[in-house]
Order: sequence, then structure tokens, then C-alpha cells
Amino acid sequence: MPDAPHGEDAVLVAVQHALADRPGVLATARGLSHFGEHSLGWLALAALGALLVPSRRRDYLAAGVGAFLAHAAAVVIKRVVRRERPHHPAIAVNVGTPSRLSFPSAHATSTTAAAVLLARPTGLPLPALLVPPMALSRMVLGVHYPSDVLAGVVIGGIVGKAVGKTVGRVADRVEGGPS
Repeated sequence: MPDAPHGEDAVLVAVQHALADRPGVLATARGLSHFGEHSLGWLALAALGALLVPSRRRDYLAAGVGAFLAHAAAVVIKRVVRRERPHHPAIAVNVGTPSRLSFPSAHATSTTAAAVLLARPTGLPLPALLVPPMALSRMVLGVHYPSDVLAGVVIGGIVGKAVGKTVGRVADRVEGGPS
């Protein structure tokens, strides 16, 4: 008989037991997983915004750049840290993944960066609306530890803020504002 889960394994088992059997939860989590894979959903949404709202094109393009850079940062960090995904027998893995590497969650990273940057052109509190479901979905699916998700949110927030500030400074210089 396998050992009882401890630490973050126990947290994942508790999250899965609390949520995975509820109607629509796994399907929604899988949908979020596919949308966030390689930040492609965020890139598509940013491109669509840039096309449909020309007056906010710079903001939407910045969101695409931020999501891409956040994803790239997560991939680089994964290759340095090399933490394997959860594999305790009590944890159900409910979606395929492109690698065995877990830390940080690239989905949480790119989603947070995109949400921070998309909040400006939309005027909506997107970090509060988008980040928790994506972060929780990674645990419901059994592919990330809570610390993977938390690190992804922090890294994505840093990337999103940095891209936003950089775009603001460049815009100020181009438009003749403060330098």
C-alpha cells in the first residue's frame, strides 16, 4: 500500500477530492489548460484585441508580448529547476502535459502577465477574475503543486508589471511626454 500523501501532495489530493467530481469542473479545467498551452490563447486574444480596438492596439500588443515573455521565463526556469510534476498515486492526472517539468506553472505565469496587461485596455479587474481559476485548474488537473502555481503567479505579475512600465516609458518618449 502506498504511503499517505504529505505536504503538497496532500493539498493536491484535498483539492481534487473537493472539486474534481463537481459537474463541469474537469471539463472547464481542461478547457483552461488547452487555452493556456504555450500562452497561445492569450496571444490570440491579444491579437484579436489589437485588430478590433485600434485605439488600444499598443496595450493589446503589450499583453501578447507579456504573455509570451512570461511563458518563456517559466520554460527557462523549469529547465533550471527541473522539478518533476506530481506523481503520488493518490493524485489523478487529468490532462496531458508537454513535459515532466513542473516549477513554475507556465499557465499561471502567462495568465497572470496577460491579465495584468489586459486590465488596462479593458478596464476590468482581470487579475482577480482570471488568475484564480487558471491557478486552481492546474491543481485540479493534478499537474502542478501549489508552490508551482504560486511561483507562476508571482513571476507572471513581475513580467506583466515590467512590460507595462516599459511600454509606458516607450510611449512617453515616442509621444514626447516625460522621459
